[in-house]
Parts: sequence; C-alpha cells; structure tokens
Amino acid sequence: MSYGYSARLIELNKRADKTQLGVRLGRACIRKKVPVSEIANQLGVSRQTVYNWFCGINEPRDNVAEEIKSIIRSFYGK
Repeated sequence: MSYGYSARLIELNKRADKTQLGVRLGRACIRKKVPVSEIANQLGVSRQTVYNWFCGINEPRDNVAEEIKSIIRSFYGK
C-alpha cells in the first residue's frame, strides 16, 4: 500500500478514466507517495476534493488545472 492511501482509493483510481487530470494527479501522487493533505494545502482545496479528483468523481476547475499540470511535471522532472 502507498503512503496513507487506502486499497479502496487505489482501486478506484485504477478504474477511473486516465484521461482526467485529477485521475492523472492521483496516479502520480500514489506512485510518488505524496500525501493528499500536501496536495490539498498546496492547491487551497479540501482533502475530500482531492480524493474526488483522484477517483474521477469530479474534475478540477480551470483555475487550478495549470498548477496541477505543473505538480505532475515536477514529479517526473519535466
């Protein structure tokens, strides 16, 4: 199991549409063991919002999309 992530969350993330930005963020965070609380604090949203993105329930709003893309790129050194 990854850093504080439940098996259920990991499974929901795996099943979710990988083209969604929030799902891609979730996969990167799970792989890199970045806590949800860290992402939530960085983006100024709740942990529940981040969980919903990770599972593909909701998509991030445009005002945070670029910052999310930047976070994902930073995880992979791009």
